[in-house]
Amino acid sequence: MIELKDYSYDREQMVEQQIVKRGIKDKRVIEAMKKVPRHLFIDKVYQHQAYKDYPLPVGKGQTISQPYMVAVMTELLELKPEHTVLEVGTGSGYQTAILALLCAKVYTIERIAGLKEKAVQRLNRLGFRNIGFMVGDGSLGWPQFAPYDRIIVTAGAPKIPDALIKQLADNGRLVIPVGTEFYQTLNLVEKYKGRIYRKELFECTFVPLLGKEGWHKD
Repeated sequence: MIELKDYSYDREQMVEQQIVKRGIKDKRVIEAMKKVPRHLFIDKVYQHQAYKDYPLPVGKGQTISQPYMVAVMTELLELKPEHTVLEVGTGSGYQTAILALLCAKVYTIERIAGLKEKAVQRLNRLGFRNIGFMVGDGSLGWPQFAPYDRIIVTAGAPKIPDALIKQLADNGRLVIPVGTEFYQTLNLVEKYKGRIYRKELFECTFVPLLGKEGWHKD
């Protein structure tokens, strides 16, 4: 469905050298990242860098996350085929594609309409039919389809939005970068019998999460 020969070697090398060797063990995550053609989620001028281990611009001041970060955040979700996932920050749609291969349904929110439209076109061309899209304030989540088994936020927040905690199902997992506008710590949040358990993992850098429960744009 989405295997392209011209970059297949680069993609295999990306997975083996940048992901497997750095400790990612979830076989389903590894296989998903071998399948999704990352170069189709960025502009042609950057495609020769598509399988390098760093973020790349996708327009409107946004980026596609480095492959390792995509892998580690996805692995932390511990996705099962029956899960419903909320993604905050569609961006290019690359992370969305990885999620969609691993769960039943992805609901993804993007605040920039132009990015959302490009992601819809890419993902439709690649044959994905289990993704719902919305343009809106991701810090408020998407209450219509809550609760979600898993939530992933691909932008740095000043705090964990209360709206996302409320929309997380019991026994659910939320992965989110929390900190300043420039540096964050990746957080894993788990909900069990209504109680919230939070673990800080490692430092990272994401674009800021803008919105009512995120950073406020001047």
